Order: sequence, then structure tokens, then C-alpha cells
Amino acid sequence: MDMVEAPGSEVTAEELSRLEAMVREAEPAFLAGLERLVNTDCGSYTPEGVDEVGRFVAGFLSNLGADVEARPDPDRKFGSTIVGRFDGEPGGRRVVMVGHMDTVFDPGTAAERPFRVEDGRGLGPGVSDMKGGLLAGLYAIRALRDLNGGTLPFERLTFIANPDEEVGSPTSTPHIREAAADADLALMMECARANGNIVSSRKGIVDARIAITGRSAHAGVEPEKGRSAILAAADVVQRLHLLNGRWEGVTVNVGVISGGTRPNVVAEHCELQVDLRAVGRDEVDEVENEIRAMIRSLSVEETSAEMTEMARWWPMEKLARSGRLASTAIALGDRLGMTFEDQATGGAGDANTTAGMGVPSLDGLGPIGGLDHSPGEYLELDSIVPRTALLAALLLAVSRDPVVRAWRDEPSA
Repeated sequence: MDMVEAPGSEVTAEELSRLEAMVREAEPAFLAGLERLVNTDCGSYTPEGVDEVGRFVAGFLSNLGADVEARPDPDRKFGSTIVGRFDGEPGGRRVVMVGHMDTVFDPGTAAERPFRVEDGRGLGPGVSDMKGGLLAGLYAIRALRDLNGGTLPFERLTFIANPDEEVGSPTSTPHIREAAADADLALMMECARANGNIVSSRKGIVDARIAITGRSAHAGVEPEKGRSAILAAADVVQRLHLLNGRWEGVTVNVGVISGGTRPNVVAEHCELQVDLRAVGRDEVDEVENEIRAMIRSLSVEETSAEMTEMARWWPMEKLARSGRLASTAIALGDRLGMTFEDQATGGAGDANTTAGMGVPSLDGLGPIGGLDHSPGEYLELDSIVPRTALLAALLLAVSRDPVVRAWRDEPSA
């Protein structure tokens, strides 16, 4: 059989069946771990809770035979990044797997909404985003290791548990970039979309601040001497939002405005917090240049504006090689009785980092969930076994795929 035309065929029917059976046998332990992690307050700014999750992940990886490091945030603002490394077959693939431990929820949320099961769904803070996917990655590695006689079929597999993804991965990104620098591919365990689809591309994001400076004056006595930064900002907001629709897939949103000191003072300062998203790098550059040109000419005389980049995630573009990974996952899913496709999504994640480095990347490989960041967040419990088995099978397939094996010796595509 031509492997190029049949991605996923590297895994036999017997191996698929065994992987699924191994995961099913571990399902009670998976659910117990899910309840434990969901019931741990681990918002990004709750480092003690994130580190509790980190100890769980580190212990699991150590039991599988990984060399594990907990790499602290130098400023102690966030929890530690957990890096587990498995070394194996020389000449095999080098794989990075990334999941995150933090949530968007405040301390006390776990006590208010602890893990519970209703109508076949697991509910609770972070159950989908992304405790389910984090556990799926761990149990997929365990199933593959057991199938492979206690070892993994890679030269290196690095599992990174990120403590600060929900705030842009400020401390974990250097560790992700280090592991991905010479990796052949990266797999991200964010949960599958609510329709079951996996993710092959994500928009890029620029998080920017536009600071507008005017001149203060008494608003009642001599307003003519003032130059209102708020008035100038109001015009900039309108012009920014008019950029929506000019480029396909581009969105610009002013989400926060702050300025002024008192109602009777002409505002000297105003700040806009802007979210810019685009599908491709060229579009990101083009819109950014448009905004910088825009703020050089303000509607209020003698006011000025400065734009500062606060954070950036380059787009996760669907590279040709990423398409190979997606096709393999879809083919394996079909053999496991699941029908889904790969799709684009507007949110950014750690796959933006690896894909932006040119590393073939695939995301949405966890169980099916939805309503992330809300009180209704859920995980479809009957998707845990098939999706975890799928992830294990995908790992096995890429370790054997001659197309993937050839990537290291060929120019990137």
C-alpha cells in the first residue's frame, strides 16, 4: 500500500483495538484524575494551585519513565513549567506535546462549581480547557508505551505542561521554543471543537496599547486651551473598527478604554487596548502598518499617539506538513468510528508558537468539549476513550510514517 496516499495505514487494526482497550481500562483512573484537577483552583494567577496540578503531571510523567523538570517562573508570579522528556530510538522522530494547566477562573470557583456529571457531560472549571486534554496526552503516552513494550518509538518526545497559557504563555514560551527548535512536529491537546473537529490553523494575534496624549485644561473656565485625548481616542476607535471587513479573516477590536481624571478636566491622556487578529502573517503586517499610519494623523490638533505591542502570537498557518498530520488523524479517526474534519479557529494558543517557528503543528487533539471560560463549560465523557486512543494512534502513526521520517532531510514546506 502506498503510504503517501494512505496516511494512518501505518497502524494496524489490531494495534488500534489494543490502544482503545488500554485506554478504556484506564478510564476510571482518568475520570478520578479529571475530578481531582477540576476541583483544584488553578487560575493563571493562582500559582500554588497550578503547581498542585504540576505535581500531578510531573508524577505521572515520572512514573512513565520521563526525566522531569519543574522550571519555576523567575518572578514567582506564575506556576512552574513542567517539562518531561523521553529519550528513545536514535534516528526516530522528535515530537513536542503541549498542554496547559491554568484556567481563567478566580480562587473559590472550584468550591462553588465542583466537578459533577450531568447527562453524560463532565462539568466544572477547566474541565474542557483543558484538564481533559492534559489527561488525554498523559494517558495516550501511557497506552503507546505499554503497546510498544515499555518504550516510546521516538528519538525524543517532550511533554510540556504550561502554567500560563490563558494569559499568553509569557514564562512558558521560552521552554516551548527550546523544545520545538529541532522538533519534527508538535501536537497540542486543547480539546476538540464542540462538533468534534480538530484544529489545523489559528489566527495570529497582536495585543496592542495605543496611548494618546493631549493637553489638560479646566473644562469649564478655559476648555479652549485643552486638547482632549479622549476626543481624539473616540475618533481612533471608530477608525479602528472600520478596518473590520477590509481584509478577509481580519478582526480589530478595541476592548478597553481608559482616560481622564475628572469630569471638569480636559483629558490629557487616554489609552486603548486593541485586539488584532488575522489568518496570515502578511495580513498581520499589513493591518499593523495601517494602524500605525492611522495614528500619525489624529482628529484633534496637537495630540499624539503611540502604539506599543504588549504580546504577539504569529498565525498557526496550515502548512503542507501540518496537512499531512491532519489527514493522518482524520483517517485514524474514521477507523475508530469517528467522523470529523480539521478546521480553523480564531483563538490563539501554543500551537501559534510552534507553527510560527515552521514546525508542523496540529491542535484540538483532546476529548470533545465546549463553552470554555464560562460556567457552562463541559466535556463529553463518552469522547474520552476514543479521542485518547486516537491521540495514541496518531503518535504511533507519525513514528512510522515514511513521509514524516523524511521531513528532517528535506526543505521545510
